Amino acid sequence: MRHALLWLCVAAPLVSQEPAAGSGSAARTGAVLDAYYLGSGHAFDHLVERTVPVGVSHRFGSRVTVDLSSAYAHASAATRSGNLEVSGTTDTDVRLNWAAATGHMVVSLVGTLPTGKKAVDSSAVPLLSALATEVFNFTTPSFGTGGGVTGGFASAFKLGERWAAGFGGSYRWHASYTPVVAGGKLEPGGEGRVRLGAEGPLGGGAYFRGAAVYATSGADTLVAGSKSVTGGRLLLYSALSLPAGQSAVSLYVYDRYRLRPGGSDPATVRVPRGNVLALGARLERPLSPAVSVAPNVEFRHELAAPDSGGLTLLGWLLRPGLDIRYRAGGAVTFLIQGQAAFGRLANPGAVEPSVSIVGSRAVLLVEWAR
Repeated sequence: MRHALLWLCVAAPLVSQEPAAGSGSAARTGAVLDAYYLGSGHAFDHLVERTVPVGVSHRFGSRVTVDLSSAYAHASAATRSGNLEVSGTTDTDVRLNWAAATGHMVVSLVGTLPTGKKAVDSSAVPLLSALATEVFNFTTPSFGTGGGVTGGFASAFKLGERWAAGFGGSYRWHASYTPVVAGGKLEPGGEGRVRLGAEGPLGGGAYFRGAAVYATSGADTLVAGSKSVTGGRLLLYSALSLPAGQSAVSLYVYDRYRLRPGGSDPATVRVPRGNVLALGARLERPLSPAVSVAPNVEFRHELAAPDSGGLTLLGWLLRPGLDIRYRAGGAVTFLIQGQAAFGRLANPGAVEPSVSIVGSRAVLLVEWAR
């Protein structure tokens, strides 16, 4: 779920307050507002989503950690034919991490509880499709599924004196559910992932992290036995941290390529090839022991190949922003994030082949940890 990724991306610096050994607890909540306005000529005039993520975690000794994350979200849109709206809680992830061999092997088990909106009215389908658009990168792109279980592991080892490498794998099983009211049942295929990564210093205070992830999934079985298949996905990620006086500069690249699935059965729907690329930079600067600021910028674009031809641009977005982190006391930390967004979105079949995007994101998170 995207709200779980939110904790990893913007609240990760807060988690460092948790003790490295012994017991410890943390609770997190806040509010996120995503809003985008599209130029005239597009089917959507604007898209707005409000999310309230909730997360708790507890460490049992030095080996076992249990996390729970969920959210409440409300999304709305104005279209040429009227307003669309969907709201409700999302699915709940319960994660158990066990350090089977301290410093070498971590085993994880995630249960996704179907607490979200498993079925929506058919009139809300266009809104959910817009929320899933990668260019926008909405905090909550999906409101619910039938639940599932994920099992995985990760291991690490030294490369020389200062570098380290790691590898891991996971498999996710999805339960069947009915996504549209009065529609047919969907039986999602299972998904497997493998991951390789490495990190270490480059000299001069620079530090590098890189990873490659490959994911493949089985066919989704739809109404009357029809199937939908998605090709393998290859994700490459790299980040470079550089000292800059009292500040630190971080540069990153995220590139995910979706392959075209094989097969020739005309009754099978094949998700087209695609690519999502994101480039970002961040400057972290402490203003005092309690306050730090981080101006940042990200460029994101999405490509797709709806037919057998080459990839075409679906849209791009530039996001400048500012993060402010404030440690109010020994146990409470606030994170305030503001971003603007400017870009273009493809508009097939219209007089204008693309329309402008203007948007913003506002985040307020609070974490209590002991």
